Amino acid sequence: MAIKFQYNKTSLGELGKQLKMRQKALPTIKSKESALRSEVKRAKDTAEEFQRRLDLLKGEYDYMVALWGEFDCTLVRIADVELTEQKIAGVRTPVLKEVIFDRKPYDLFSSPVWYADGVAVLEKMAKLGIEYEVFRRKTELLDYARRKTTQKVNLYEKVQIPGYEDAIRKIKRFMEDEENLSKSAQKIVKTKQQQAGEGKML
Repeated sequence: MAIKFQYNKTSLGELGKQLKMRQKALPTIKSKESALRSEVKRAKDTAEEFQRRLDLLKGEYDYMVALWGEFDCTLVRIADVELTEQKIAGVRTPVLKEVIFDRKPYDLFSSPVWYADGVAVLEKMAKLGIEYEVFRRKTELLDYARRKTTQKVNLYEKVQIPGYEDAIRKIKRFMEDEENLSKSAQKIVKTKQQQAGEGKML
């Protein structure tokens, strides 16, 4: 990224302000990136833990596969999923507040005994599955923000800060050269005036 500037004091002052602003912001952005990195790992680990628990639960009830064919799947359904928001390092992420189930009444005497357990298992599986999806989404949001923050850190560190420093150096050199030329020109003029004055005296 080429930084546009002019060889004058105004441009030098403006570039100095921009440089200071970025140098001041860089540690904050770096700490945000670090926080996001650890939050991404935590959310990913939690999502994987919910997936593992769901797989274990499914494994526990594999022996009931034949019975699930008899189960009335309309007995329980998800009525609503209540989510709230939590800000993590400035990123809005979802938090599962509650899963509301709609249970259809059934006849305890004519239905198989294990229906009550079946309803409880389905609710538990559904909740674990939703928890997994919430944390998976949280991971995506945090990882996206982390990537953006990393890009900004790299932009500041590798492009903008060195660019501003280089531009400031160029302006200062130019101004020093200009001042030296001006002083040299004044010396030449003064010397010529002195020589001309001496010539008149002779």
